[in-house]
Amino acid sequence: MAWDTYIPYLTGAVAFALGVATLGRKGFARSRGLDKVVTLARLAMAVPLAVFAGDHFASAESIARIVPSWIPGHLFWVYFVGVCLFAAALSLAVEKYAALAAALFGIMLLLFEPLISIPAVLTAPSNRILWAVALRDLCFSGGALSFAIALSGSWKSLLTVTRLFIAVPILFFAVEHFLHPEFAPGVPLALRTPEWIPIRLFWGYATGAVFLITGLSLLANRKTRLAATWLGLIILVLCLAIYLPIVISKPSDIGNGLNYLMDTLLLSGAAIAFAASQPDAPRSSSGHMESSQTGH
Repeated sequence: MAWDTYIPYLTGAVAFALGVATLGRKGFARSRGLDKVVTLARLAMAVPLAVFAGDHFASAESIARIVPSWIPGHLFWVYFVGVCLFAAALSLAVEKYAALAAALFGIMLLLFEPLISIPAVLTAPSNRILWAVALRDLCFSGGALSFAIALSGSWKSLLTVTRLFIAVPILFFAVEHFLHPEFAPGVPLALRTPEWIPIRLFWGYATGAVFLITGLSLLANRKTRLAATWLGLIILVLCLAIYLPIVISKPSDIGNGLNYLMDTLLLSGAAIAFAASQPDAPRSSSGHMESSQTGH
C-alpha cells in the first residue's frame, strides 16, 4: 500500500485504542443486556471521525474538489476540517469535552447540507446516491446532537428534531433496500454487496425490514430507546459481517473498503447516541439508571 493509505488506518487505530481503554474504565462491564450497546456510542462515533480525518490528510486534493467554488482556500478548509475531526475523535474517545465535540460535529454536518448536499441534489434530483448522502449526513448530525444533549443535560427540547433527523433518513434507506437489495446494506450508496458474501440479497431485504420497523418507531415516538438501540446493534452486525470482510479483502482501496465500513459504523453510532439521550433506560439491579448512560 502507498504510504498515504496508512494514514486513515493510523488515525482510526489511535482513536480505537484510546476509546477501548476509556471504555474499560467506564460502565461497559457493569452494564447489562442492551445497555452494553448504549455504552459503545462514543467509540462508534470516535473511530469513524478519526478515519475521516485521516482521509482529509491523505486525499486532500480530491476532497478539495467538493468544497463550493465560491469559498476561497479549498485546501485550507480540507486540512482544517481534518484537524477538527481528529480533535473531536480524540475528545469523544477519552471523554474530555465530549459534549462540545459532539455538538460541533453535528453543527458542521448541518452546515454541509446547504453548502454541499442540497445544491448537489438540486443539480440531479433523480440521483438516489446524492439523496442518500444528504440524508446520511442529516442522520449523523441527529445522532451527534442527541449525544451532546445527553451528555450536557441541556436543550432537551431539541430531541424531537434530532429524532426526526434520524427517523426520516432511516425510512428512506429502508425503501432503498427494498428497491435495491443488491447494494451493500447500511447507507445505500454505490457499493454492491460482493457475490462472495453468503445470501447477499438477504442482507439487503433484512436490513430494509429492520430499518422500516425501527424508523417507524422513531417517527411515531414509541419505544425510542429500544428501537434506536436495536437499530444501532443490527448495523454494528452489518459492520462485522459485511464491511469488515470487504476491508480485509482489499485493504488498500480506502474509498470502496474502509470508508464504507466507517460510514456504516457511524450510522450505528448515530442510532446508539440517540438511544443514550432517551429517558426510558433499562434499570440497574438497584433500580436506578446508570449515570454513565444518561449523560449526568
